[in-house]
Amino acid sequence: MDEPLAQPIARHGVVDALVARIRADVLAERYTPGAYLPPERDLAARYGVTRTSLKHALVRLVETGLLETRHGVGTRVRDYRRDAGVDLLPFLVVAAGPDWLPEIFQARREIGALIAARAATHATPEQRERLSDLVAEVRAAPSTDAAQRAECEVHRTLAAACANRVYALLVNSLLRAYDEVRHLFTGPFSDPVAAAARLRRLVEAVREGDGPAAHAAAAAYYAETERLMLA
Repeated sequence: MDEPLAQPIARHGVVDALVARIRADVLAERYTPGAYLPPERDLAARYGVTRTSLKHALVRLVETGLLETRHGVGTRVRDYRRDAGVDLLPFLVVAAGPDWLPEIFQARREIGALIAARAATHATPEQRERLSDLVAEVRAAPSTDAAQRAECEVHRTLAAACANRVYALLVNSLLRAYDEVRHLFTGPFSDPVAAAARLRRLVEAVREGDGPAAHAAAAAYYAETERLMLA
Protein backbone atom coordinates (compact mmCIF):
# COMPACT_ATOMS: atom_id res chain seq x y z
CA MET A 1 0.00 0.00 0.00
CA ASP A 2 1.30 3.47 -0.90
CA GLU A 3 2.28 5.73 1.96
CA PRO A 4 -0.30 8.49 2.68
CA LEU A 5 0.65 11.87 1.28
CA ALA A 6 0.37 14.61 3.86
CA GLN A 7 0.58 18.37 3.61
CA PRO A 8 2.13 20.22 6.55
CA ILE A 9 -0.43 21.27 9.14
CA ALA A 10 -0.73 24.91 10.21
CA ARG A 11 0.45 25.75 13.72
CA HIS A 12 -2.94 27.06 14.85
CA GLY A 13 -4.96 24.17 16.31
CA VAL A 14 -2.24 21.79 15.24
CA VAL A 15 -3.20 18.89 17.52
CA ASP A 16 -6.90 19.04 16.56
CA ALA A 17 -5.98 19.19 12.87
CA LEU A 18 -3.51 16.35 13.24
CA VAL A 19 -6.06 14.16 15.03
CA ALA A 20 -8.52 14.78 12.19
CA ARG A 21 -5.90 14.07 9.52
CA ILE A 22 -4.63 10.82 11.03
CA ARG A 23 -8.18 9.67 11.84
CA ALA A 24 -9.19 10.25 8.21
CA ASP A 25 -6.16 8.31 7.00
CA VAL A 26 -6.96 5.42 9.36
CA LEU A 27 -10.64 5.29 8.36
CA ALA A 28 -9.69 5.42 4.68
CA GLU A 29 -7.33 2.50 5.44
CA ARG A 30 -4.29 4.37 4.20
CA TYR A 31 -2.81 2.72 7.25
CA THR A 32 -3.72 -0.96 7.15
CA PRO A 33 -5.68 -2.32 10.15
CA GLY A 34 -3.34 -4.36 12.31
CA ALA A 35 -0.22 -2.63 10.99
CA TYR A 36 2.05 -0.34 12.95
CA LEU A 37 2.38 3.33 12.16
CA PRO A 38 5.79 4.57 10.99
CA PRO A 39 8.21 5.63 13.73
CA GLU A 40 7.24 8.89 15.41
CA ARG A 41 10.11 10.83 13.89
CA ASP A 42 9.06 9.80 10.37
CA LEU A 43 5.37 10.33 11.05
CA ALA A 44 5.95 13.82 12.47
CA ALA A 45 7.99 14.73 9.41
CA ARG A 46 5.29 13.36 7.11
CA TYR A 47 2.65 15.66 8.62
CA GLY A 48 5.02 18.57 9.15
CA VAL A 49 4.53 18.74 12.94
CA THR A 50 6.69 18.38 16.02
CA ARG A 51 6.97 15.06 17.82
CA THR A 52 5.32 16.67 20.85
CA SER A 53 2.22 17.56 18.83
CA LEU A 54 2.23 14.09 17.32
CA LYS A 55 2.39 12.45 20.75
CA HIS A 56 -0.63 14.48 21.94
CA ALA A 57 -2.58 13.52 18.81
CA LEU A 58 -1.74 9.84 19.15
CA VAL A 59 -2.87 9.81 22.79
CA ARG A 60 -6.27 11.16 21.75
CA LEU A 61 -6.60 8.62 18.95
CA VAL A 62 -5.71 5.82 21.34
CA GLU A 63 -8.51 7.06 23.62
CA THR A 64 -11.01 6.80 20.75
CA GLY A 65 -9.99 3.20 20.11
CA LEU A 66 -8.56 3.74 16.64
CA LEU A 67 -4.99 3.11 17.73
CA GLU A 68 -3.22 1.21 20.47
CA THR A 69 0.27 1.82 21.83
CA ARG A 70 2.54 -1.05 22.83
CA HIS A 71 5.46 0.02 24.94
CA GLY A 72 8.74 -0.58 23.19
CA VAL A 73 6.98 -1.76 20.02
CA GLY A 74 5.04 1.14 18.53
CA THR A 75 1.56 2.38 17.72
CA ARG A 76 -0.73 -0.12 16.03
CA VAL A 77 -3.83 0.58 13.93
CA ARG A 78 -6.88 -1.17 15.37
CA ASP A 79 -9.68 -2.58 13.22
CA TYR A 80 -12.45 -0.05 13.82
CA ARG A 81 -15.06 -2.42 12.36
CA ARG A 82 -14.40 -4.79 15.24
CA ASP A 83 -13.47 -2.40 18.04
CA ALA A 84 -15.15 0.99 17.51
CA GLY A 85 -18.55 2.25 18.69
CA VAL A 86 -21.28 4.40 17.18
CA ASP A 87 -19.44 7.56 18.26
CA LEU A 88 -17.26 6.98 15.19
CA LEU A 89 -20.18 7.32 12.77
CA PRO A 90 -19.85 11.08 12.12
CA PHE A 91 -16.23 10.63 11.08
CA LEU A 92 -17.04 7.62 8.91
CA VAL A 93 -19.68 9.64 7.09
CA VAL A 94 -17.11 12.35 6.36
CA ALA A 95 -14.45 9.84 5.32
CA ALA A 96 -16.63 7.50 3.24
CA GLY A 97 -20.21 8.76 3.33
CA PRO A 98 -21.75 6.97 0.33
CA ASP A 99 -20.59 3.60 1.64
CA TRP A 100 -22.28 4.13 5.01
CA LEU A 101 -25.48 5.99 4.12
CA PRO A 102 -27.65 2.97 3.16
CA GLU A 103 -26.93 1.33 6.50
CA ILE A 104 -27.41 4.57 8.40
CA PHE A 105 -30.81 5.01 6.74
CA GLN A 106 -31.74 1.43 7.62
CA ALA A 107 -30.80 1.99 11.26
CA ARG A 108 -32.70 5.27 11.22
CA ARG A 109 -35.88 3.52 10.05
CA GLU A 110 -35.70 0.55 12.39
CA ILE A 111 -34.48 2.29 15.54
CA GLY A 112 -36.70 5.30 14.89
CA ALA A 113 -39.83 3.15 14.72
CA LEU A 114 -38.95 1.38 17.98
CA ILE A 115 -38.29 4.69 19.70
CA ALA A 116 -41.57 6.17 18.50
CA ALA A 117 -43.51 3.15 19.78
CA ARG A 118 -41.86 3.43 23.20
CA ALA A 119 -42.31 7.19 23.30
CA ALA A 120 -46.05 6.73 22.71
CA THR A 121 -46.35 4.86 26.01
CA HIS A 122 -43.65 6.61 28.07
CA ALA A 123 -43.68 10.29 27.06
CA THR A 124 -44.57 12.82 29.71
CA PRO A 125 -47.32 15.41 29.09
CA GLU A 126 -44.58 18.02 28.68
CA GLN A 127 -42.79 15.94 26.05
CA ARG A 128 -46.02 15.36 24.13
CA GLU A 129 -46.65 19.10 24.14
CA ARG A 130 -43.07 19.76 23.06
CA LEU A 131 -43.54 17.48 20.06
CA SER A 132 -46.58 19.47 18.94
CA ASP A 133 -44.65 22.71 19.37
CA LEU A 134 -41.84 21.37 17.21
CA VAL A 135 -44.22 20.40 14.41
CA ALA A 136 -45.48 23.99 14.48
CA GLU A 137 -41.86 25.16 14.40
CA VAL A 138 -41.17 23.05 11.32
CA ARG A 139 -44.27 24.46 9.62
CA ALA A 140 -43.30 28.05 10.37
CA ALA A 141 -39.61 27.61 9.59
CA PRO A 142 -38.26 30.54 7.57
CA SER A 143 -35.81 28.34 5.65
CA THR A 144 -35.03 24.77 4.68
CA ASP A 145 -32.19 24.71 7.18
CA ALA A 146 -34.42 25.88 10.01
CA ALA A 147 -37.00 23.21 9.14
CA GLN A 148 -34.29 20.53 9.18
CA ARG A 149 -33.02 21.67 12.56
CA ALA A 150 -36.49 21.68 14.08
CA GLU A 151 -37.12 18.18 12.69
CA CYS A 152 -33.91 16.96 14.34
CA GLU A 153 -35.25 18.24 17.65
CA VAL A 154 -38.34 16.08 17.15
CA HIS A 155 -36.12 13.00 17.04
CA ARG A 156 -34.19 14.11 20.10
CA THR A 157 -37.45 14.64 21.97
CA LEU A 158 -38.77 11.22 20.93
CA ALA A 159 -35.53 9.63 22.08
CA ALA A 160 -35.71 11.42 25.42
CA ALA A 161 -39.31 10.27 25.81
CA CYS A 162 -38.71 6.59 25.05
CA ALA A 163 -37.42 5.75 28.55
CA ASN A 164 -34.29 4.05 27.22
CA ARG A 165 -31.06 5.98 27.60
CA VAL A 166 -29.18 3.67 25.23
CA TYR A 167 -31.59 4.50 22.40
CA ALA A 168 -31.14 8.18 23.21
CA LEU A 169 -27.37 7.86 22.85
CA LEU A 170 -27.78 6.00 19.55
CA VAL A 171 -29.99 8.80 18.26
CA ASN A 172 -27.35 11.34 19.28
CA SER A 173 -24.76 9.47 17.22
CA LEU A 174 -27.05 9.11 14.21
CA LEU A 175 -27.95 12.80 14.32
CA ARG A 176 -24.30 13.79 14.58
CA ALA A 177 -23.53 11.66 11.54
CA TYR A 178 -26.49 13.19 9.68
CA ASP A 179 -25.46 16.72 10.61
CA GLU A 180 -22.15 16.30 8.82
CA VAL A 181 -23.94 15.83 5.49
CA ARG A 182 -27.28 17.48 6.26
CA HIS A 183 -26.85 20.01 3.45
CA LEU A 184 -27.04 17.15 0.94
CA PHE A 185 -30.47 16.00 2.11
CA THR A 186 -32.69 19.07 2.01
CA GLY A 187 -35.41 17.56 -0.21
CA PRO A 188 -37.99 16.75 2.49
CA PHE A 189 -37.70 20.26 3.97
CA SER A 190 -37.81 22.50 0.92
CA ASP A 191 -41.53 22.96 1.67
CA PRO A 192 -41.79 23.36 5.47
CA VAL A 193 -45.60 23.14 5.40
CA ALA A 194 -45.50 19.76 3.65
CA ALA A 195 -42.69 18.62 5.98
CA ALA A 196 -44.81 19.46 9.00
CA ALA A 197 -47.82 17.61 7.56
CA ARG A 198 -45.75 14.44 7.14
CA LEU A 199 -44.37 14.77 10.64
CA ARG A 200 -47.74 15.48 12.24
CA ARG A 201 -49.04 11.96 11.60
CA LEU A 202 -46.15 10.52 13.57
CA VAL A 203 -46.43 13.04 16.40
CA GLU A 204 -50.20 12.58 16.72
CA ALA A 205 -49.80 8.81 17.11
CA VAL A 206 -47.24 9.38 19.86
CA ARG A 207 -49.42 11.99 21.57
CA GLU A 208 -52.37 9.61 21.54
CA GLY A 209 -50.30 6.93 23.30
CA ASP A 210 -50.83 4.35 20.57
CA GLY A 211 -47.60 2.34 20.36
CA PRO A 212 -48.39 0.21 17.28
CA ALA A 213 -49.76 3.24 15.41
CA ALA A 214 -46.67 5.26 16.33
CA HIS A 215 -44.41 2.43 15.11
CA ALA A 216 -46.23 2.27 11.77
CA ALA A 217 -46.33 6.05 11.39
CA ALA A 218 -42.62 6.35 12.16
CA ALA A 219 -41.68 3.61 9.68
CA ALA A 220 -43.74 5.34 6.99
CA TYR A 221 -42.28 8.74 7.85
CA TYR A 222 -38.68 7.57 7.70
CA ALA A 223 -39.23 5.70 4.44
CA GLU A 224 -40.87 8.72 2.81
CA THR A 225 -38.26 11.23 3.97
CA GLU A 226 -35.49 8.86 2.89
CA ARG A 227 -37.07 8.67 -0.57
CA LEU A 228 -37.18 12.48 -0.77
CA MET A 229 -33.62 12.82 0.52
CA LEU A 230 -32.28 10.50 -2.16
CA ALA A 231 -34.46 11.77 -5.00
